[in-house]
Amino acid sequence: MRVELTIDRTKKLPDGALPALEKEFSKRLESRFSECSLIIRRAGSDGLSVSGAEKNDKKDVEQILQETWESAEDWFY
Repeated sequence: MRVELTIDRTKKLPDGALPALEKEFSKRLESRFSECSLIIRRAGSDGLSVSGAEKNDKKDVEQILQETWESAEDWFY
């Protein structure tokens, strides 16, 4: 499965936020999905693309992403 997360380049993020997000999100994805590659990049808009997965898996990835963002105080600082 391949997961691509794009974050709007106009959004201000703290220094080190992207590498920290990539590390934490990747760790959480790999605990649920054995074969998963993650790409996070800045783009013109926010987006999430999941390919090579079942339809229900995309909902699981969305949930994992939501939980990762909501727990940023635990893993970012």
